[in-house]
Amino acid sequence: MILFLTLGLILFLLMGMPVALALGLSSIGALISGGMIFQASIIAQKMQFGLQNFILLAIPLFILAAKLMNTAGITQKIFGFADTLVGFLPGGLAHANVVASLIFAGMSGAAVVDAAGLGQIELDAMEKGGYPKPFAVAVTSASSTIGPIFPPSLPFVVFSFVSGVSVGRLFLGGVVPGVMMTGILMLMVAYFSKKHKYPRQPFPTWKIALKSFIDALLPLFTPVILLGGIWLGFVTPTEAAAVAVCYALFIGVVVLRELTWKDLVEAFYQTAKETAMIGFVVAASTLYGWVLMRSGMTIRMAEWLIGISDNPLVILFTINIFLLIIGCFLDSTVAILILGPILMPVIQRLGIDPVHFGVVMVLNLMIGLLTPPFGIVLFVMAEVSKLKFERVVHATLPFLIPLFIVLILIVVFPGLVTWLPNLVMGLG
Repeated sequence: MILFLTLGLILFLLMGMPVALALGLSSIGALISGGMIFQASIIAQKMQFGLQNFILLAIPLFILAAKLMNTAGITQKIFGFADTLVGFLPGGLAHANVVASLIFAGMSGAAVVDAAGLGQIELDAMEKGGYPKPFAVAVTSASSTIGPIFPPSLPFVVFSFVSGVSVGRLFLGGVVPGVMMTGILMLMVAYFSKKHKYPRQPFPTWKIALKSFIDALLPLFTPVILLGGIWLGFVTPTEAAAVAVCYALFIGVVVLRELTWKDLVEAFYQTAKETAMIGFVVAASTLYGWVLMRSGMTIRMAEWLIGISDNPLVILFTINIFLLIIGCFLDSTVAILILGPILMPVIQRLGIDPVHFGVVMVLNLMIGLLTPPFGIVLFVMAEVSKLKFERVVHATLPFLIPLFIVLILIVVFPGLVTWLPNLVMGLG
């Protein structure tokens, strides 16, 4: 049964089968091989049960909010404001690329959305500014991983679903690591800019700075409204996602008047399509997780990990190596849905803070988005830039170093993650 669950899933994925189908078929095959086919009537119930969680409603709402922001031209204003802030530094547009990703993280919460939304704008600006396209692609790829760490974050919503950890605490836990990623990526940009003498923008006048700030003011309020509402207890994360949609509609339709009926229909259509895909994966992974639990594999995995060492740091580094390998092949959502239920018992038995582990797990899997052979962001950037996939990979590899540094720091020093949640929401 365990053999069919693991090898069956790997075989189906290697055949190019959609992830949801691979999860579903390997689960059904495991039930048959384990003599549990008489429980086939439960399959539909288990899959449906996986979708009956209010927190999951935040996913389509955040996706819709990000698409509305993109369509309304808000991303262009965000990049312009970031350029005003840091464009005068050596390699200014590359610095603006990173800062814009931090700002846009407060609206999208997904690396692929960041890469696809801001990516084209950033690449065009950097190419016109005299930067080599591979360098522009590398900076854009690496900075897109900030989105799922700095709140709000779709992977944190998924992790909350499988672990029961507070979404609000996870969002707060991602603030310091998100800022650290921004800072260390800017140091990397500064190194390459000084080495290759990349250009800088003229220092902005007060008039230009004021205009840029006013243009970006309403979009900049988005993360303030969302996070402030969650932290002050006015709204839940799911309700905050609904507020984000309403706010994006208000800016796009009433203030900027950029959103047409055609744009709205397209945004809702694309959101529905992506939500259906994610929903199918969630439903199938819930079934897979249930079969996995019935097979006893979760208990065996937990016992094996704990048998390695009773030192939480050793276990965390072991899990990280495992996740880095998994992240090369599986999408982060799928990885969290499958591995979350397996790893959480280990985390709880070792007394590791689940918020700390959640942020570590998500950052680890975000690095996986930049690693071949199946790094989704790499494929997105290859499509956006029209560069060969191999060139995108080669250019991006050096920028994995600062991301690994942040990962190691938050593993070794849990307070970097847990300090802010404990300060704002207490130790409970």
